[in-house]
Amino acid sequence: MTETVVPSVPVIPQTREPGRLWHTFCDMNTVRKGPEFTVARAEGVWLWDESGDRYLDGTASLWYCNVGHGRPEIAEAVHRQMLTLDAYTVYGDFANQPAVRLSERLAAHAPVVDPRVILTCGGGESIDTAAKLARRYHAVTGAPEKVHLISRTGGYHGLNGFGTSVIGMERFRAGYGPLIEDVSVVPHDSAAALEAEILRVGPERVAAFFAEPVIGAGGVYAPPQGYFTEVARICERYGVLFIVDSVICGFARLGDWFGIERFGVRPDMIVFAKGVSSGYLPLGGVVVSGRVADPFWYGEGHPFLHGTTYAGHPTACAAAMANLDILEREDLFTVSLEVERQLDGALRTLADHPLVAQVRAGTGVMGAVELTEETLTGRGITTAEVFLEARARGVILRAVPDALLVSPPLIITWEQIDHLVSTLSASLDAVAARH
Repeated sequence: MTETVVPSVPVIPQTREPGRLWHTFCDMNTVRKGPEFTVARAEGVWLWDESGDRYLDGTASLWYCNVGHGRPEIAEAVHRQMLTLDAYTVYGDFANQPAVRLSERLAAHAPVVDPRVILTCGGGESIDTAAKLARRYHAVTGAPEKVHLISRTGGYHGLNGFGTSVIGMERFRAGYGPLIEDVSVVPHDSAAALEAEILRVGPERVAAFFAEPVIGAGGVYAPPQGYFTEVARICERYGVLFIVDSVICGFARLGDWFGIERFGVRPDMIVFAKGVSSGYLPLGGVVVSGRVADPFWYGEGHPFLHGTTYAGHPTACAAAMANLDILEREDLFTVSLEVERQLDGALRTLADHPLVAQVRAGTGVMGAVELTEETLTGRGITTAEVFLEARARGVILRAVPDALLVSPPLIITWEQIDHLVSTLSASLDAVAARH
């Protein structure tokens, strides 16, 4: 999910020449010229490379390792499940107990009326599932013309077909030719702009609106006060399905099961992934309200002909169940709120740094340190250069075009937060000195 395109800045001596692995989200012409940064092992909030050097995982890999790395109880649950039933499809009337139990557990906590759960292998698949279901729902309820999908600037919704089409960052849509039609993007902080767009397109044509509780990969933007209350009202008024993308924000990163609870609304669907298994095995899904599900569950002749090979994978579901056990047993829902406060306070000490334009934090265990326009264009400093400097000093961050993002595991301590932020500060100083 990272947006970093790795530049040619030789900072860290690494250990292995690139072979046949085609890395994602990068310029392979650059990567092939230098050794790969190879992660050898992980434990808690720490990573080690092949040389034995240690790094603080300031991003929980891709926003997902909420409970930290190396949890033996998850590995043991996976081992037990593989010895019982390793894998099997949930196509047609097939089921397995881990998938059934996980669906019941998620439904019990979801802020959705009369929920049902569709399981997938990750966030991108889940977004495509929700988008197709939204269009199909309107078709089977007598409004097949309602196909238009609206998303927000900065919104990241994966890079599958529908996700690429509705993503709120143009650079991810460029260069691929025609994508899915009948989509549009509105400003992330204006409910009035959403209503205006619905009226421009025509309410009779708009199927759904996608929004993250807090925009993550697009730069960590929390919603304005009352934003989601107004969005929910607008969607209900015009018959538009309200789809929350909680892929990043769920499973205690915002202190709740799905993150959207913090804003007091009940969407029609919630897309989830990442923290549901803390990334130990690929898993995602969509929580669907009864209103949307009922035409398919109780209507004749309306199959939802959509699914993925590994959806409901019993071993992945067993990993998720063990992960959720940890979240509850260690009350990481409450712990995360204190970590949120500590991270917010620490990151804001960087607000006066001469390279920094803005610090965004305080809603969830996530934050952004945005660089000034003068830094980026006038001095030619890149966020990727800061990222590599921090990595050389033992801290992994996430670089997007104008900011450095952090989203550590929820088990991070105050001392480790201090180490993360002081290293980022020193990295900014070092890069500034070079320029």
